[in-house]
Amino acid sequence: MNDRRRDPVPRAPEAVEEGLDEAMIREVVHRFYAAAREDPVIGPVFRAHVPDAQWQHHLDRIETFWCSSLLGTRHYDGRPMPKHLAISELSDAHFRRWLALFRQTVETLCLPKTAQLFVARSERIAEAFRINIAMHRGEDMVFHAPLKREA
Repeated sequence: MNDRRRDPVPRAPEAVEEGLDEAMIREVVHRFYAAAREDPVIGPVFRAHVPDAQWQHHLDRIETFWCSSLLGTRHYDGRPMPKHLAISELSDAHFRRWLALFRQTVETLCLPKTAQLFVARSERIAEAFRINIAMHRGEDMVFHAPLKREA
């Protein structure tokens, strides 16, 4: 029997050794959100809920979020869940596409351990958002399957 276990997700210090820093996070955020904003699936949601005049502020907040999440900077003080709960059109298709584009971005820009850390964290965040949104909408959570990756 082939017992192949997944490699453990690298910890932030391993990614920092590979070069993870605020500049890399900034590059990931800017590259990803430039692609996301133009994407036919998730672009319309971004354009509808983040006006052009607020776009740079949004990017700054996302950079701060990822720096806090991965580097422990503790500068992020936002509450993203209420804003996402208010987006009625969010569906699993949006989360799948967000994760696929994000995975493509980090695998292009980052070394393997750093990309793996970004992907693992983004998948946990997406799943938490999906669950909270479903509960907020009153959906039955008993058979709420985990999100499947987009090909």
